[in-house]
Amino acid sequence: MNHNIMELDLGNFTLLDGFWKDRNQLLVDAILPYQWDTLNNRTEGVPLSHAVENFRIAAKESQGVPKGTIFQDSDVAKWIEAASYSLFFQENEALQQIIDELVRLIVKSQHKNGYVNTFYTAKGIEKRWTDLEMGHELYCAGHLIEAAVAYYTATGKKTFLDSMILFATLLKQEFGPEEGKLHAFDGHPEIEIALYRLAEVTGDRSYSDLADYFMNIRGTLSTEYRKSSEPDSYARWLSDDYFLAHQPVREMREVTGHAVRAMYLYAGMADMYRSNGDPTLWEALTALWDSFEKKHLYLTGGIGSQNVGERFTVAYDLPPERGYTETCASIGAIFWAWRMALIDPDSRYADMVEREFYNGALSGISLDGKSYFYVNPLEMNPRIATARQDMEHVLPHRVGWFDCACCPTNIARLIGSLGNYIYSTNDTNLYIHQYVSSEARLSLADKPITVLQKTTYPWSGVVSISLDMEDDTPCNVFLRIPGWCDQWSVAVNTELQDDYRIESGYVVLKRVYSPHDTIRLTLQMPVKLVQSDSRVEQLSGKAAIMRGPLVYCLEEKDNGSNLHELVLDSNSEFDLKEESIESVPVVSILMDGYRETIRPDALYQTYQSHKRERIRIAAIPYFCWGNRSKDQEMRVWNRVM
Repeated sequence: MNHNIMELDLGNFTLLDGFWKDRNQLLVDAILPYQWDTLNNRTEGVPLSHAVENFRIAAKESQGVPKGTIFQDSDVAKWIEAASYSLFFQENEALQQIIDELVRLIVKSQHKNGYVNTFYTAKGIEKRWTDLEMGHELYCAGHLIEAAVAYYTATGKKTFLDSMILFATLLKQEFGPEEGKLHAFDGHPEIEIALYRLAEVTGDRSYSDLADYFMNIRGTLSTEYRKSSEPDSYARWLSDDYFLAHQPVREMREVTGHAVRAMYLYAGMADMYRSNGDPTLWEALTALWDSFEKKHLYLTGGIGSQNVGERFTVAYDLPPERGYTETCASIGAIFWAWRMALIDPDSRYADMVEREFYNGALSGISLDGKSYFYVNPLEMNPRIATARQDMEHVLPHRVGWFDCACCPTNIARLIGSLGNYIYSTNDTNLYIHQYVSSEARLSLADKPITVLQKTTYPWSGVVSISLDMEDDTPCNVFLRIPGWCDQWSVAVNTELQDDYRIESGYVVLKRVYSPHDTIRLTLQMPVKLVQSDSRVEQLSGKAAIMRGPLVYCLEEKDNGSNLHELVLDSNSEFDLKEESIESVPVVSILMDGYRETIRPDALYQTYQSHKRERIRIAAIPYFCWGNRSKDQEMRVWNRVM
């Protein structure tokens, strides 16, 4: 495996007009201001956050005790990280002043030994590290460290970074294998990827050494979570595997446990492998990936099929209407997949990044940026969902905030960091993983090169890539052929190419490139009906609609109620329709189908041929559902004939 593939510095990346520039403009104009107001308890009609006020209390600038969840500090950290990324997209002095003031509060709340946590500051820091399973101290510490790194890289300001270095130094003093230190790990992985990131930006390997320690001790100690405080029916789901502590990381082969914890841990394992190249880690990572991708993944990229424990269950258990499919889990899958792509540029990892960005993660935020899904179902009947106790976790519409608001700020930082996931380089190799209108300034074989990418993706599969450099440059350009694409062509300066090789799902164009050479990749993007493995029993006999990277769904607004009565015609021609949903340009799909209606006098009757009415069925991109009206039906999987 390759350990020298380099990520692109966000400072050398510019979004151009298109789908993702619009999303990042929304981040600046709507998402960040709305979230800032909400974190300050200024948004009406939503659960109070208290997150910023908690830091004012910890800094002794306000009276009271911290409120909200025990991990409320992480909401502030993720907001800072999102705001920092937005500064790469668009200069904003007023936003910097807000962040600076927030950093001042965080630093003022910091104890002399470096410790930062508003909950345990109020409780008494002598009680720190007493509930590592569920206390989320290290989780919050990790998010604060990631936020500090992001703000430093965006602005060069070191105050926040220096304070988090002091915090990380405390962690090195208090945790480790040495006698007299705490021998423990984080109940919710996050500190590991933060420490690897801190080591990278500071050049100090002692931070990655501590991350290695947290990784290596996992699975060697039994968790001590007080299960007796939970009902027996719930406690069974909070065993060691819930915390990803059931095995040493090198022995893990099947994904399990709390879905977000799992994604963050596996991302950390990939960071660890990038650091030390241990082949036993890579063996575990690839086995986990196969388990994840082939047995536990929803079509949309949703992850975690059970609400109790927000966790994985068994292979092929993927109920569409009551799966947990938390937004944060899809975001975590992007973190893991991207790190795998940096180790092994195999298209299946970049395919996963794409699947999650356009479907599993993006569905978690409304088109106006001001309401959110925590759980992203693939089927919704509000009449049933709101009547069943076992579906209380599935909301029929997005809401303005949550008591546990980890997802809103997480999706904000993901949108802002998009540029991290498009390009990577290695010596004379340029990898183009995602197709996004953008300009990237990078280096190949120590020569500067500018990559200009223009496309209307995901609505079209035509991508133009221009290379600009001072003189002729030999290099290999790797273009991902998405797993959904069956037919494609590639040309250089209008000349169709057939002298190439396919390597792990990438077309490799090896040549001496001249200034202003242009590659044109055309990915055929027909509408497809997709079926599942027959072992997913809830999806037997059903199909979903996809076009390019987008999963589509049916909504009641377009097709009437009782969507379960609709049957797709597998022989239908598909028509594409350009329209706007809440001012967002989209491509919807029209196809033939049937409505199959049975209305007997009794609830049940002897089977007879069904009455079918031929109809026209409309489908919209899944990430758009629930934006035009509230509390209406939606389905991804439908019967087909």
